[in-house]
Amino acid sequence: MKIALIGYGKMGKEIERLALSRGHEIVSIIDIHNQEDIDSEAFRSADVAIEFTNPKAAYDNYIKTFRAGVKLVSGSTGWMEAHGDEIREMCTKEGKTLFWASNFSLGVAIFSALNSYLAKIMNAFPEYDVAMSETHHIHKMDAPSGTAITLAEGVLENIDRKERWVKGETRDAKALPVASIREGEVVGLHTIRYESSADTIAITHDAKNRNGFVLGAVLAAEFIADKQGFFGMSDLFPFLK
Repeated sequence: MKIALIGYGKMGKEIERLALSRGHEIVSIIDIHNQEDIDSEAFRSADVAIEFTNPKAAYDNYIKTFRAGVKLVSGSTGWMEAHGDEIREMCTKEGKTLFWASNFSLGVAIFSALNSYLAKIMNAFPEYDVAMSETHHIHKMDAPSGTAITLAEGVLENIDRKERWVKGETRDAKALPVASIREGEVVGLHTIRYESSADTIAITHDAKNRNGFVLGAVLAAEFIADKQGFFGMSDLFPFLK
């Protein structure tokens, strides 16, 4: 499979290494120094592009990739609120293809399924209040993280007494507080905590490195190579449905 990379930071370099080891070819690498190359013949020759950039750049990268006729895998977050409906419609009605996830890690996928299952159980026990926290490296621009928002949505879908998530602390009993911490070079730490007067129940995912994210992104690219539409981790891992 021919792969183009959009973003050549730590994630991009690791994706390149793994993709080559799995027998794929990197035909184009787009970074801040050669953004015009996204209009090149080399980029258009790719079967799939993999994009890890930032909230400000992601939307433009999607439009340019779709215009080039290339399928896209993206882990960029922070663009959904402004452009989510438009991008989804381009995939469902205009023949474009995007596999998007806030987190591509297999471990996080398993953790997300566990989070939803635990929330279903805890819906019957209002004496437990729920809160979340996420910690990432100081370079991460969005807060809460896309993964934290996805996890929060998993709680809200299953606990009737919670109606929305809020950033930081709150006294609103119907809100799920999500604390965001930025320190050092933390890859990703997410915790969902249920507190009662009697005890605490907590689940945590602590990413040791980027390997899990990288593998998931390459698996996603392999998955959509012969597909069209809007896809996510529940398509790649059916246990999330």
